[in-house]
Amino acid sequence: MTKEPEAREAAALPLRERKKRAMRQRISDVATGLFLADGFDDVTVADVARAAEVSVMTVFNYFPRKEDLFLDRTPQAIELFTGAVRLRGPNESPLGALRHLALELIDQRHPLSAVDDDFPAFWRIVIASPALRARAREAVEEVEDALARALAETDSGSADPAFAAALIVAAYRSAYVTTARRLLAGEAAEALVDDHRTRVCATFDALEAALR
Repeated sequence: MTKEPEAREAAALPLRERKKRAMRQRISDVATGLFLADGFDDVTVADVARAAEVSVMTVFNYFPRKEDLFLDRTPQAIELFTGAVRLRGPNESPLGALRHLALELIDQRHPLSAVDDDFPAFWRIVIASPALRARAREAVEEVEDALARALAETDSGSADPAFAAALIVAAYRSAYVTTARRLLAGEAAEALVDDHRTRVCATFDALEAALR
């Protein structure tokens, strides 16, 4: 299996930045463990800081809001999706680059791919918390806005960047949510991989037709 996209990028970062990312990940991992054990609403930022052996201020330096401790993949989603568009090959379309990324994430069972047996526990906590659900909706909007900017900067196609980004994010979310619901219903991730891959490919086929 190939290394995850963020792992490849991290290897090229300066040592200081790698240490910052490692600290951010450690705090997030500690927080996630506490949220899974005790519930999101019953764990405070002070609890997370104490368990991670850092100050509350350090936690907030990495995560502006408590919700971001659990929904910590938003910056990475923005980086991956906008990076796919900005760094695509000279003969590759934005949708082609995003399709390639989506399939790569599935192959890696990446958290942004929807196919992993660990996901139901994560999403049950999100579903149970109004604050997390609200933050998740905001995160989708943040990804959409960032993708629109990347498309505006790099794509000379005729589609309006904001419209294209909204359509792409909505379509990807639809494929993701369909598989997530099946996982929540008790189906095994490995049994859904091929179907999810087919759905993602069909999603991008439809986007190609819609945005042509």
